[in-house]
Amino acid sequence: MQVPKPTTADKVRFQTLVPDDPGVEVRPMFGNLGAFVQGNMFMGLLGAQIGLKLPDADADQLRSSDGAGAFGPVGRPMGGWVELPAPLVGTPEGDRWIARALEHVRMLPPKASKRSTKAPASKGSSTSPKTD
Repeated sequence: MQVPKPTTADKVRFQTLVPDDPGVEVRPMFGNLGAFVQGNMFMGLLGAQIGLKLPDADADQLRSSDGAGAFGPVGRPMGGWVELPAPLVGTPEGDRWIARALEHVRMLPPKASKRSTKAPASKGSSTSPKTD
């Protein structure tokens, strides 16, 4: 599967669209970028495409806009995601769609961290031989 790569300009454009919210974090995703809240992605960059995770009714409404479509690698669209049409990027209407995606995903349960929950072994663990 070929994953499109964004240009530096695409990344800068994406960063300027991410809402200024203390709960939002931007992280790299397979050479692209994702905007997350509570560990769940609500906005993504895939090449030059910007995608939004929306509830079904909103996703259907946005899909009816010119230039909207599936979001994800070619032949592997991401369920519940819609491409934000290029003419809406950077407009008040586009900003409202981004805000809808943020609020929708903020209502989802926080995603559990994939990091191990095991405590690191201490230097004096019981598996070390005693030298008293």
